Amino acid sequence: MERKKRTKRKNRGKRFSRAAAIGLTFAVTGIAACAGVYFVKKDGRETPEELLSRYMALIGKQDYEGMYEMTDPENSAYKDQEAFIQRNSAIYEGIEAENIQVEIQDYDGEKNAVMYEMSLDTAAGKFRFENEMHFTDTEDGYQILWHDGLIFPGLSDSDKVRIDTAPAARGKIFDRNDRMLAGPGTASSVGIVPGKLENEESALRQLSELLDTDPETIQNRLGAAWVKEDSFVPVKTIPKVSELDLMALEPDEKALQEKARQDALLAVPGVMITDTEVRTYPFGPAAGHLTGYVGNVTAEDLEEHAGEGYNENSVIGRSGLEGLFEKELKGRDGCSIYIEDKDGAQKSVLASRPVEHGRDITLTIDAHLQESLYRQFQEDPGCSAAMNPYTGEVLALVSTPSFDSNDFILGLSDAQWNALNEEERKPLLNRFRQVWCPGSTFKPVIAAIGLKTGTVDPQEDFGNVGLSWQKDTSWGDYFVTTLHAYEPVTMENALIYSDNIYFAKAALKISAQTLEASLKELGFGEELPFEIVMPSSRFSNTEHIESEIQLADSGYGQGQILVNPLHLASLYTAFCNGGNALKPYLARSGESGTEFWLPGIFPADTAAQVLEGMKKAVNSPEGTGYAAHREDIVLAGKTGTAEIKASVEDTEGTEIGWFAVLTAEKEARTPVLIVSMVENVKEIGGSGYVVNKDKIVLDEYLGSGQ
Repeated sequence: MERKKRTKRKNRGKRFSRAAAIGLTFAVTGIAACAGVYFVKKDGRETPEELLSRYMALIGKQDYEGMYEMTDPENSAYKDQEAFIQRNSAIYEGIEAENIQVEIQDYDGEKNAVMYEMSLDTAAGKFRFENEMHFTDTEDGYQILWHDGLIFPGLSDSDKVRIDTAPAARGKIFDRNDRMLAGPGTASSVGIVPGKLENEESALRQLSELLDTDPETIQNRLGAAWVKEDSFVPVKTIPKVSELDLMALEPDEKALQEKARQDALLAVPGVMITDTEVRTYPFGPAAGHLTGYVGNVTAEDLEEHAGEGYNENSVIGRSGLEGLFEKELKGRDGCSIYIEDKDGAQKSVLASRPVEHGRDITLTIDAHLQESLYRQFQEDPGCSAAMNPYTGEVLALVSTPSFDSNDFILGLSDAQWNALNEEERKPLLNRFRQVWCPGSTFKPVIAAIGLKTGTVDPQEDFGNVGLSWQKDTSWGDYFVTTLHAYEPVTMENALIYSDNIYFAKAALKISAQTLEASLKELGFGEELPFEIVMPSSRFSNTEHIESEIQLADSGYGQGQILVNPLHLASLYTAFCNGGNALKPYLARSGESGTEFWLPGIFPADTAAQVLEGMKKAVNSPEGTGYAAHREDIVLAGKTGTAEIKASVEDTEGTEIGWFAVLTAEKEARTPVLIVSMVENVKEIGGSGYVVNKDKIVLDEYLGSGQ
């Protein structure tokens, strides 16, 4: 079996048989008794029809030795068993034959010939043909008169069966403005031309140091069977240095270091650097957790995805959007199987399947907003989710610190992989796919529940009790604390000043049973309807809120309340959409569009009243989010600081800082809702740290406006 290829393929010299991995199958689908012809054993011997059926079954078992033993070698095309086995195995396994079906149609006793129809699945699709098998009748029984035409009609011993493959191009991933997030790019392939090496030992040592590669690995590649003196033997793929980056007024330090490394590589006699096409991620770590990356298929992948068009040269999405949209992105290789004569001319096409390139995916993501959020928080363990609060389009999903997907494409060294895994800030952890204690960003939700259920009067003055409070002495040493004293202690002022005590009292008024039921109506305990699977938000570690203290703490987003950031963002959309929470979506297509996930979760007047309090939390000088206010655009939002303690007595716990902010008017030219979280803000300014970072992002996204 020989192959022609239209494009350069990886892993040259590596022999692989998908058929060998999954096994061939065989079935006789029927026997036609034509014109009263019946197949009868002669003297108890195996009939030609039975012999044919057994022979075809052996093809399915890849038992080529058994097939040969059924032939008449003296009168067949192949007298040599090894040549027979090589010819048959190369063709059947090379075309990935499986699901062999045979239907016997007739028997000619004078010719000792069985006529049959055969079909089989191949790498290029199904192939069906009619054929006939002739036999010699000996004292020991019938034997097959074998010739190449029994494999395929018209195939002679001087012909070759060729496979011509056209690899499918993987689809690209674009943001809403057609900026490419994932697609084809160019890298540099570092390799060796053996005949030009002057001192192999020295060259391998230098390459090993410069490429962080084991010298034995390089030596093994040079020792491959296909390597000749003038061959280019690839060793490692590295980033391509852009001349534009080097010509910048302030060249990127990383680009300068890479250029120096490549100059050192080229100084080694026998080393060459050529361009090679790779999957690339232009926004690097800014979108690492979002895009994910692809990897070469493994034997396990091929077994798991048998029949889906993967081969040993394929790549497969390993994480993120690359994995989520794998079926759409991958495409299917084109393939043609044909017979070629001894002069190289094509005699006949046996099976053909056109190439199907992968489908491009366009997202609702705004890559510039994604990059802006990453740039502000890249050093902070945290995450951000951004949406259009009036459509449900997800504009950004950022997790920090991050990783560069391009590093996985080029190949991580053991040192790089260990550094990623051992890094204290956990750059491989996708934080926007976790649940977190929301702190005071949960207060608007509690306010809306109190209004909806009629358990909280927004005009009631809960009274100024100072900066700490407990319901009664049954709480022991436990007090709810707050940062600001103010009057009157009403719902709107409590949102402005972010009063923990007010919302602890509000939760007690609502009651545990009502709060549990209300939160279930808000999607707690159920899966968020979104393309990327997110963990469910929850209000307790058990099925219920178990105590008064836990209930009070839940009122200001602590206790055992845990919320996914995108879920929280979706709930916030209800405040500016008449009480209807929007369904977030990521892929732009003809079916995408504004859709309510939780319609009517709050009455319209309740949503409007809470939104007014959120506006003042940003625009009143006393508001905790005032640092983000603008003169040109009305913003609404809520800050939050959640204490993470090992116990009630813990005084060394960390603090999670939050800021949720949105353009509060539907007519806003660039509507946006951002929910940002930083894991530990205790020593860097609390939630104010997050507010200041998000203000910079908003200024970049909306314009400075000042």
